[in-house]
Amino acid sequence: MPGETREAVGLEPAAEGRGTRVLDLRRLTARRTDEAYRSSTSLELFFDLCFVAAVAQAASHLYHDLSGGHLGHAVGNYLWVFFAIGWAWGNFTWFASAYDNDDDPYRLLTMVQIAGALTLAAGVPRAFESGDYLVITLGYVILRLAMVMQWLRAARADPERRTTTLRYAVGYALVQAGWVARLACDQPTYLYVGLALAVGELLIPIWAERAQVTTFHPEHITERFGLFTMIVLGEAVLAATIAVQTAADSRAGTDVDLLVLAGSGLLLVFSLWWLYFDRTTQRMLRSMSTTIIWGYGHYLVFTSTAAIGAGLAVAVDALIGQAHVTHLQQGLAVGIPLAAWIATVWWLRVGPPLRGPAVAASPVAAVLVLAAAWTSAAVPLMAVITAALAAVKTWAVRRTD
Repeated sequence: MPGETREAVGLEPAAEGRGTRVLDLRRLTARRTDEAYRSSTSLELFFDLCFVAAVAQAASHLYHDLSGGHLGHAVGNYLWVFFAIGWAWGNFTWFASAYDNDDDPYRLLTMVQIAGALTLAAGVPRAFESGDYLVITLGYVILRLAMVMQWLRAARADPERRTTTLRYAVGYALVQAGWVARLACDQPTYLYVGLALAVGELLIPIWAERAQVTTFHPEHITERFGLFTMIVLGEAVLAATIAVQTAADSRAGTDVDLLVLAGSGLLLVFSLWWLYFDRTTQRMLRSMSTTIIWGYGHYLVFTSTAAIGAGLAVAVDALIGQAHVTHLQQGLAVGIPLAAWIATVWWLRVGPPLRGPAVAASPVAAVLVLAAAWTSAAVPLMAVITAALAAVKTWAVRRTD
């Protein structure tokens, strides 16, 4: 960055014109919000790909529990696990947008966070199977404490926003102590403490940013959240594809019903991509209040996207008689996350810039999707409804441009 102070720590004086560095160390000063061509770095993309392991574990165990008829158990564990995934990913993304200087300590602390994410992913099976959150908590705390170290580095290098960065560091450190202490609690205290700590996690950015807003880059944030949405959407495609492949291998000959279900799933995924990526949201990230809502709302986008893939896999199992669910439950396994996805994306991306009757298209579609769960062709109908919504929304948006 122009004007950036660099410090190099070496074992011996650097030779003129070459330099021998052991550690690339720079001040973690705030980046500008108007940087041109700010895009995701290779480290950020690597961070995203490593988080895919946790997303895949959560979605896979949601599918298996739903297919086995354990609905309450599946949803409860899935929401808890995905809170840890989505919140840790989002916190790193916002911090990187404001303070990424790509020096060695920044890279190493990011890799510690990746190690925490992989530890979290390794704990997902135990959480779903026996309710044991020890490994998940360990991975999450590793993630968050590395983030605390990043905020402390920023506090030292950015005097203008020191109050903000210290609030982040102290707040997150205290909450991590709470997550560890929670392990000693029994039910129902365990649940209540967890809910209180989750609320605390959500309130810390609101409290910290009141002192001085961090210098996140709107275009960078938009791209980062879009990329992670695409990655989670890819996980949904993979889950549905594997389910269709398994079903096809178990049945001889051409199965028209399976082909229709596979085609419907593909149309559904195409429509979700179209709905999300049709319009940029840079204009919506101009104030901290709207930015907080936009960022927090993506928890529902990420959660419901992966759940749609799990629901499609359950629909395949139901088609070949391997799911222990009723026809309605099979429809709702897709319909509930799909309706939540449509409503959330409308709220965050579509509703604000649109005017007129088209504003109501998404809420109407969400209701129709839920109603389709009661029909004998639930997934095909949901796919057609979502595709029609994409067409209506695209037409309305382009009329306003």
